[in-house]
Amino acid sequence: MELQGTIKIIGETKSFGSNGFRKREMVLTTQEQYPQDLLIEFVQDKCDLLSQYAPGQLVSVGINLRGREWTSPQGEVKYFNSIQGWRIEGQVKETAPPSPSDLPPMTDFPLADDADEKDYDDLPF
Repeated sequence: MELQGTIKIIGETKSFGSNGFRKREMVLTTQEQYPQDLLIEFVQDKCDLLSQYAPGQLVSVGINLRGREWTSPQGEVKYFNSIQGWRIEGQVKETAPPSPSDLPPMTDFPLADDADEKDYDDLPF
């Protein structure tokens, strides 16, 4: 399945347990008549996919729906659903262009000692 929308939040990567399980969550706001804020989790190596994106970006996310059953200590059975992302596409965030103060100063390059300025006047372009 696939969802399209705008990134609202990208969380930090969290590690769980001694085996190093990693999870990172994002919230995607869908673009429809009644927009929905959907929590999508990325696990293990997929956590790194979110590093290229920032809130406010329009993206398309490949997802799988996950469901599980849980039985409480009192014997009550409950069901939980989650949305797990495995792919994200969109325009990756760009670094800001350098400001004019970051650029090296413009300098005049002197002509070679044996060249004369008038030699350049007869060039065909």
